[in-house]
Amino acid sequence: MKKFIIVTDSSCNLEESFRKQFDIEYLSLLYVLDGKTYEADLDWKTISAKEYYELIRQGNVIKTAQITQVTYKQAFENWIKQGYDVLYVGCSSSISASIKSSYVVRDELKKEYPEAKVICVDSLRACYALGLLVIRAAELRAEGKTIEEVAAWLEENKLTANMEGSVDKLVYLKRAGRVSAASAFFGGLLNIKPIIMADARGANFAVEKVKGRRASLERVAERVAATIEDVPYQRVIISHADCLEDAQLLKQLVCEKAGKELDVHFGWVEPAVGASVGPGMLGIYYFGKKVTVNAIEE
Repeated sequence: MKKFIIVTDSSCNLEESFRKQFDIEYLSLLYVLDGKTYEADLDWKTISAKEYYELIRQGNVIKTAQITQVTYKQAFENWIKQGYDVLYVGCSSSISASIKSSYVVRDELKKEYPEAKVICVDSLRACYALGLLVIRAAELRAEGKTIEEVAAWLEENKLTANMEGSVDKLVYLKRAGRVSAASAFFGGLLNIKPIIMADARGANFAVEKVKGRRASLERVAERVAATIEDVPYQRVIISHADCLEDAQLLKQLVCEKAGKELDVHFGWVEPAVGASVGPGMLGIYYFGKKVTVNAIEE
C-alpha cells in the first residue's frame, strides 16, 4: 500500500504534541495585524497567545486570509515528489474558501502526476472538531486503512464531530463583521451570551441565547451531556481564548451533567479563529450524535 500524508490547515487547532504523536502536517491560514501578514502558527512562536488576545482587548482589529493556491501546490507537489499520496482535510467551506483553492490544485496535480492520488475532504468543521477528525484519520491510517478508506470514513462521520460553545463579549464578533452593531450593543447591555454550535452545513450559529456567563456554560454542558456518544475513539477537548478558569469550570459542569469523569484536554483558540471570536470564547469538541440541524438563512 502506498504511503500517504495527512495534512490539514491551522484551523484544526492541533498543537505540536498532537501533530507529532499522529504524524499530521498542516498549512497555515494567515492573519493581518498592523498591516503585516503572519502565518497562524499553532505553537504561538511569533507571539504568545496571551499577548495576542491582549492586543484584541486593546482594540486591535485583526483580519484573516485564506491559504493560497500557490501554497497548496508547493506543499502537495513536494509530498508527491517524495513518493506520497496526499489526503487533505480542510476547514469547513462555510467558514473559509481555502478548501476551494485546494480543489483547483488537486485537479491540476491529477493532470501533472496521474499516478499520484490527492484527495481533498471538506470537513464541514473547524477548530478542534476538525482536529478530532484529523486525529481519527491518522489512527485509521495506523491501522492500515487505505487513503480511500480513510477519506470515506471522514465523509461518512464528519458530522459526528460536535462543537458547542459560547462567547463572552459580542463586541469582538461585531468587529469581525459576524454580528450587527445593534446586536452587539443590546446583547452587551442585557448580558446575553449566545450558545454556538456547528451545523450540518459547516456553519457556526447561535442556536440559543442565555443571560449570564455561568448560565451559558451550564447550558453548553447540558447540550454536551445530551449528545456525546460512547465511542472507542472518543476525545474531549476544550479550547479557550484566554479564559482558562472558565474552561476548567466548563469541564466540571460537563462531567456533572454527563454523570461521569471525562478526560479533557485544554488548548488555546488558534490565531485565525481567535481574530473573529475574541477573548472569552469557549468551545468544547467531542464525538457525538450526528448533527442534522441547519441554521435558518436570513
